[in-house]
Parts: sequence; C-alpha cells; structure tokens
Amino acid sequence: MAAREKSVKRYVVRLSAEERERLETLIRKGKSPAQRLLKARILLKADISEAGEGWSDGQIIAALETSASMVYRVRKQLVEDGLEAVLSRKQRATPAVPPIFDGEKEAKLIALACSKPPKGRVRWTLRLLENKVVELKIVDRASDSTIGRVLKKHSQAPSPGTMGHSAQGQQRLRRRDGGRAGGLHPATRS
Repeated sequence: MAAREKSVKRYVVRLSAEERERLETLIRKGKSPAQRLLKARILLKADISEAGEGWSDGQIIAALETSASMVYRVRKQLVEDGLEAVLSRKQRATPAVPPIFDGEKEAKLIALACSKPPKGRVRWTLRLLENKVVELKIVDRASDSTIGRVLKKHSQAPSPGTMGHSAQGQQRLRRRDGGRAGGLHPATRS
C-alpha cells in the first residue's frame, strides 16, 4: 500500500495598504472583541507584501499563542471571502437550540394560562403549567423557566386609558387661590 501525502493548500496573505491600515487601527484602538484582534494580528504577521512581515505559521503560532487551525482558518477565510468576512462574525443560519414553543404552541400555552386553574388552586403556577402542557401533548417537555419566559414575552401591562380612571392618571392641579383642584379625570381638565 503506497503512502499518500496529504496536500495542505497554503493560503497566501497579501494585504493592500488600506487593509493593513485598517487592521493596525483596529489593534491600536483595542476596543474590538479579543477574537477579532487576534485575527487582525494573524493577518498582519502573515502578510507577504512589502510592508508585511511574512511570518511562517509556526512563528505566528508561537508569538500569538494560538493554534495552527486558527491560523489556517484565518488565512483561508481571507483568501476565499475577503477581509470583511474575517473581521465580522458569521450569523447562524439556525439557532443553537431550536425553540420549544412556536407560535401555535405559545398560543395554546397562553390560553391555558388564562383559563380557570385546576380544582383546589387559586391560580396557575409555572410548575402546574409545565406539567399540563406535557400532559396535553402541546410539547414533549418544557421547564418552568421556559414557560415563564414565554409568558413574560407576551405579558403587557394595560395602558392607563384602557383601565379607565386610575390614581396614576390623575394629576394634581392648583386652583387660583393655591388650593388643590383634586383628582380630576384627565378628560375633564383643560
């Protein structure tokens, strides 16, 4: 059996003067995330243009205390996708953990939470709702904290106008003689 050599494509970094200036400014300011600053340093060290240092991967790894795969990925991303792609975070196509409640399931949970509580209970608790959504097969499993987050997302305090005449809606006015006008409803004031 003949031994095969694994060919590793070498991505050559050649930065323009504007790109070098942008990376140097980024590092000098130091206000970017550490990962972005590391990538900028890798690119500046790997640059083989006249202004660049043209370091080998081994030198970059030793100097910046990073991994060979990191250096390789940064070089590859620059060559294939450009400088902007290296410096910006890639957005996930899907969330890390898919949501348990979609719109329809959220609606069922909210309807359940607004319904009459079980016999012997004054109101629904998160634990009761957790058990009931599984029992009713709305979802396979859910924690009480997940239930709480979903309900909190949809809870809104009613506006003072819809609640009518409240103490918050009242304003204190003074009459010409300095006495209080009392708690007049906003519609009756001019």
